[in-house]
Amino acid sequence: MSAHPILVEAVREGHVESVHRGSLVLLGGDAALEAGDVDSPVFPRSSLKPLQAVAMLENGFIGRGASLAIAIASHDGEPMHIDAARASLAEAGIAEDALQCPPALPAVEQAVLAWVRAGNSPAPICHNCSGKHAAMLGTCVASGWPADSYLDVAHPLQQAIRETIERLTRDRITATAVDGCGAPAHAITLRGLATSFAALATASSGPCAMVAAAMRRYPQLVGGSTNATSLAMESVPGLICKNGAEGVWAAALPDGRTFAAKIDDGAARALPALLGAVVRHWGLGDHAWARVDVLGGGHAVGAVQPSHDLEALLRG
Repeated sequence: MSAHPILVEAVREGHVESVHRGSLVLLGGDAALEAGDVDSPVFPRSSLKPLQAVAMLENGFIGRGASLAIAIASHDGEPMHIDAARASLAEAGIAEDALQCPPALPAVEQAVLAWVRAGNSPAPICHNCSGKHAAMLGTCVASGWPADSYLDVAHPLQQAIRETIERLTRDRITATAVDGCGAPAHAITLRGLATSFAALATASSGPCAMVAAAMRRYPQLVGGSTNATSLAMESVPGLICKNGAEGVWAAALPDGRTFAAKIDDGAARALPALLGAVVRHWGLGDHAWARVDVLGGGHAVGAVQPSHDLEALLRG
């Protein structure tokens, strides 16, 4: 990893305080480029949720609209997210206690305070993956599969998801582990991840098009009202994007231009600046969500920003 380029820098009052190395790949159009290692396997984590949703649609999941968007989400646990996850469970006639993701609190301050003030404690429905788990249970109901073992890697649902990931990425899964939510996590390459997002963003029909449409129509359900993933989809026409834990992000446009990246140190704070630089490189302007301030005394005294090396790479 030490050989990977510096993609993002944290600058405090003109001085580079820390750096984030990583790898990225751009595919499509005349803007194809790569930096670092894009052909060794990584765990994309929640960046694979759109592909998991495709597999669930192909196997009977009845969720549409908000229920499909929350299936793709790594949500912040705001009321709209909890309501959508509960509605998805209700559509399939599933009780909330069937969720097997760990108990959690909402991920943003206002939602946490409201949840706790209402007398609530950590609950699976607040976990950022609760919508995905609700959809997995709904798929099991639709297909007549056992629901109590839906997270088992040998379960027919998980086998169907594995097949779909390999088909859409045109890649081979090289490792499988347990994700933070308890579901299987699969390792593929960044090139494969980018390839799959191009398939989603350019689809005109079928489950891939349905997933992309849900992300575009309900961006705040995919992340949250202040979440950079959601804000990016709201501000860039046609964009779909999805973050994953440990510094992964993938995005694509309807014309097939596609981005995937992995930050070596897993720092999520590096990702908005990175995608913002790519969106600007694509000719789609500057956006407020791409700026992450460095604070001093409660005020902005710098920013997490694209490195000089990244800017030079994008200029070609």
